[in-house]
Amino acid sequence: MGKRTRIINDPSELVPLLKTFGSSKHKQVYDALSKMWMSERQLEEYMGEDVTTSIDILKKGGLIESQWQMPEPGKKPEKEYHSAYSKVQSNFQCSLDDLSEIIMLAFQPYEEVKDTIEELEELVKQGNNSLNNLARSLNKSPLYLRALARRSDKLSVMGQRLRAKEDIK
Repeated sequence: MGKRTRIINDPSELVPLLKTFGSSKHKQVYDALSKMWMSERQLEEYMGEDVTTSIDILKKGGLIESQWQMPEPGKKPEKEYHSAYSKVQSNFQCSLDDLSEIIMLAFQPYEEVKDTIEELEELVKQGNNSLNNLARSLNKSPLYLRALARRSDKLSVMGQRLRAKEDIK
């Protein structure tokens, strides 16, 4: 594994990390990928279960990198994955209230935040992508909305704006 360091400058970036390392399954997938490059199929054989959700969470957190595996002649190429970082460094300051909201959001079951995430996704889809405007519309802090967007599969945080995944090229 490389000796790269993941630098966290925004407390909302903790959400995917906490989601990953708060689950033994996601942690096992990360550990396997820290040792070697593996395709999703190889990971599923190694783990004995579906790893799609783990791969998605690791991608969302920017914790893995991918490349195309050279296939044997006549076979279809597969993407293989490997962990991108071996260390983390954080450099942010926030209130304990904000930090507690982020931690709670990371560990809440999806069903408890589903309605708010879907409302946020709908507003962004309609063109309201400024965090300040969204914060006023939803009566939530911009930091909370960034953390919420990091829980969503359909949203991406880009500075002070949110983008729907289909808008990103």
